[in-house]
Amino acid sequence: MDRKRILIVDDEKDLSYIIAEMLGGCGYQAECADSAESAYELLAQKSFHLVLLDINLPDSTGFEICKELRRVSQVPVIFASARTAEDDRITGFDIGGDDYIPKPYSMKELLSRINALMRRVYGRDEDNFTFGNVSVNTSARTVTKGGRNVDLAQREFDLLVTLCKNKNTAIPKEKLLSDVWGAFSEVEPSTLTVHIRWLREKLEDDPARPKYIKTVWRLGYMLEDDQ
Repeated sequence: MDRKRILIVDDEKDLSYIIAEMLGGCGYQAECADSAESAYELLAQKSFHLVLLDINLPDSTGFEICKELRRVSQVPVIFASARTAEDDRITGFDIGGDDYIPKPYSMKELLSRINALMRRVYGRDEDNFTFGNVSVNTSARTVTKGGRNVDLAQREFDLLVTLCKNKNTAIPKEKLLSDVWGAFSEVEPSTLTVHIRWLREKLEDDPARPKYIKTVWRLGYMLEDDQ
């Protein structure tokens, strides 16, 4: 299965490194940011499945980052902070945080909270998806059509998997851009349109009249399949 990506935002670099090492050994892919600016840069470059967020940062606060995130994304957020006052915890939840763990904490407890939130939000991952004569293997990151391999670029594959995971559900363009390209990415909607066209050309029998990868008028796209 694809490894879930976690962004650690904390100006304690040694702590972030320890957490990243621990998460990497537990099947996750972790990246670190030691400021709000670097966090926004990473969030603009790629999508993450969870954000571990300190409150006190040199150039902003975790609260501000969470507020900005919630404008464009529902990615799970765990606040991890030495600020343990009740008002801080309440603020964290009120602005969209999903959990709040006080420092100092054990790696075992942190991992347990991350695992629990991942299960709650994403459920159990599936290795394979099929529609028509197309098969998608997320572990090997391969796609076949009629038994023949189909070469997809990274964004094309990520977009296809997102559509597969939400089969028969219309997904707004803004959510697809956020999930595939990153929450603060400045990618134009036309880029999504182009990638949808490329997927249709590679996977549909008649790209001009797609049977599976459908446009939902004034909303976005969906993968439609009765299987």
